[in-house]
Amino acid sequence: MSNIKEAFNHGKAFIPFITCGFPDLETTGKVVRAAAANGADLIELGIPFSDPTAEGPVIQGANLKALEGGVTTDIIFDFVRELRKDVHIPMVFMTYANVVYHYGSEKFISTCSEIGIDGLILPDVPFEEKDEFDPICRKYGVDLISMIAPTSEDRIAMIAREATGFIYVVSSLGVTGERTSIKTNVAPIIARIRSVTDVPCAIGFGISTPEQAQQMASISDGAIVGSAIIRIIEKNGTGSADPVGEYVKSMKTACDE
Repeated sequence: MSNIKEAFNHGKAFIPFITCGFPDLETTGKVVRAAAANGADLIELGIPFSDPTAEGPVIQGANLKALEGGVTTDIIFDFVRELRKDVHIPMVFMTYANVVYHYGSEKFISTCSEIGIDGLILPDVPFEEKDEFDPICRKYGVDLISMIAPTSEDRIAMIAREATGFIYVVSSLGVTGERTSIKTNVAPIIARIRSVTDVPCAIGFGISTPEQAQQMASISDGAIVGSAIIRIIEKNGTGSADPVGEYVKSMKTACDE
């Protein structure tokens, strides 16, 4: 059984996204541990992919550097086995359908279950095509995380009804990346989700400041941040653990305000 529910038992959830292997796996391990120690409730681990269509330039760059450094899916699986010796909060993988297909869907998802990965986010798999993965995920107790965007409109209730783990609400159109302000009115989307399910929903895409995190967490169950964290790692390299830890602490505090 997935432990994702636990992430939402400590006030509003703060969920950092970290690309595995950027700038190297040793640094990723230190950053993940620092995030967990400073209040992260759930961690999204990115498995690098050569064509990450949902990502903006910051995360795209991190993907390419990680791949150039020789990171593979098997290496990341071993890395998570090691992490799980002392990191106990829920963790999910975010990657692309091709990575799972190429590895073998059943083998990939069963390994996720075995190493303690609680969920899987595949941003390039639309709701209508999730049956290629969802039955296998259910078989192994790994939540296939549904994404709901402002463009989902008439499909919001349908997607939400079948959601497991948590719902990833996309705050704005386009790719991931920091934004000076989030102009989409996400509240009506959250209201429609809550009218059909009690699965928690967290908002991502574009959040980078404590003010934005506080604003998004106030209307949902949590906030997801990726590009802003990758930018801290870009700036600090192998010395990123402390700066990321401080950032996570400030964002978790803001979510709970």
